[in-house]
Amino acid sequence: MLKYLNLRNTAGITLGAIAGFSYWYFVGCKSGSCLITSVWYHSALYGAIMGYLLVSSFAKDNKS
Repeated sequence: MLKYLNLRNTAGITLGAIAGFSYWYFVGCKSGSCLITSVWYHSALYGAIMGYLLVSSFAKDNKS
């Protein structure tokens, strides 16, 4: 069960980082005044965090 959760979290982080990088590449901020989308690694890091939060929000709580 622990391996499944780690795999799911890793997949969420990876897909989020790819989505963040893709957003920077295709949309981005051309003027450089946008904090998140002006630099590619800011967008990728933000996407990774959002991907982790999205995936972890669907985790089951096994407290009984």
